[in-house]
Amino acid sequence: MDHEDLRHWSKRAADWAADYHAGLRDRPVRAPLVPGAVAASLPTQPPEAPEPIAQIFEDFERIVPPGMTHWQHPRFFAYFPANAAPASILAEQLVNAMACQGMIWQTSPAATEVEQVMITWLREALGLPESFTGTLHDSATTATLSAVLTMREQALGFEGILKGLSGQPRLRLYASAETHSSVDKAAQLSGIGQENLVKVATDDSLSMSPQALEAAIKTDLAAGYRPAGVVLCAGGTSVGAFDRIKDCIAVAKSHGLPVHVDAAWAGSAMICPEYRALWDGIEGADSVIFNPHKWLGAQFDCAVQFLRDPGPQVRTLGLRPSYLETAGREEIVNFNEWTVPLGRRFRALKIWFLLRAYGLEGLRARIRNHVTWAEEACEALRALPGLSIVTEPRLSLFTFALKDDIATEALLQRINDEGRIYLTQTRHKGRFVIRVQVGQFDCSQSDVQEIALAVQRHLTP
Repeated sequence: MDHEDLRHWSKRAADWAADYHAGLRDRPVRAPLVPGAVAASLPTQPPEAPEPIAQIFEDFERIVPPGMTHWQHPRFFAYFPANAAPASILAEQLVNAMACQGMIWQTSPAATEVEQVMITWLREALGLPESFTGTLHDSATTATLSAVLTMREQALGFEGILKGLSGQPRLRLYASAETHSSVDKAAQLSGIGQENLVKVATDDSLSMSPQALEAAIKTDLAAGYRPAGVVLCAGGTSVGAFDRIKDCIAVAKSHGLPVHVDAAWAGSAMICPEYRALWDGIEGADSVIFNPHKWLGAQFDCAVQFLRDPGPQVRTLGLRPSYLETAGREEIVNFNEWTVPLGRRFRALKIWFLLRAYGLEGLRARIRNHVTWAEEACEALRALPGLSIVTEPRLSLFTFALKDDIATEALLQRINDEGRIYLTQTRHKGRFVIRVQVGQFDCSQSDVQEIALAVQRHLTP
């Protein structure tokens, strides 16, 4: 296959993509397969001779789409979405064609500089102060790891990256149980350790208690431990919990601790000024993460980390060997020094296309619709016999359940096996509950209304 072949097959792929999206409502959201079914349809050995691209494309159409969970399906209400607005898809096609490696400024000047401007655009869109700058990561997991590594080094006077962790004080990290598992992973991978991630008690609203945070820090100080930082939650994955950002930051700052806020899902909603009270005090954070690929329409992967001062993170993660220097440009921004990987994709292009193609007002309208439609779905479910709303809507996320876990789990299985909609589960206060999260880019009000209809159909086995 050469570039002239690519010209033809790219047009064929574009037609396929348009037809795929147009026909998603006719597909089951989740593939009705058993594990191993897709693998069994593939040859066990790689080909020795070239095969015609027409045959490869035909096999793709036959094998892959029927074996997929369709994340762009308008009735995908599971997890959080991984949206792909058409403008974002187009930008990714152009990025793939250029196939740049944006590890330093001189390897891709436009990639670096567009990223800088897009961080500014998004900062303004979310109402964050001008003191914030930032960078793009692949996911919130990587951004949170970067923040926690930086907390570790600040607590150790930047000796950990030089001398290792042996013989260092026992560090402590603080978060609530409502934070994402990526915080646990960051504690493990950073060398702080799972046992040193203190899960701080929450109040009745599932927010981290500032008093409990204060007590935990004081207890650790008395025990001779060294607090390293606090991770706060703005829209938890399980049930959408929000910590009391302002109050908890005040406690952290009274002890000189940096604060990272995980707003991976809910951060997108902050383009709507009326929702910003949910993260009141965010301007006091040192690091804030949100994923435009979850709710804003940017194609996965795309995670934005805002930093009040990038200096400590660059000092923690940055390396500049001679082969990565740009002659005469010692002070130029090289974003690989802000992140864990050296290699970097041109992720900013899809943000540029997205914000221009839909405008902030267009994106706000979508998010406001999703919140309203989720509230309507919640009320429709509340009216069904034997069903209770366990957690009320936080933005577009809520949970419900039947009288016992076994019945609730069986209900979820029947709903997902039918394939009209896709929901997932979580545990809340030990109870098995079903999550509803509205946020797919192209869903409509009628798609969301299918939730209550599907539940009603399957209430009785």
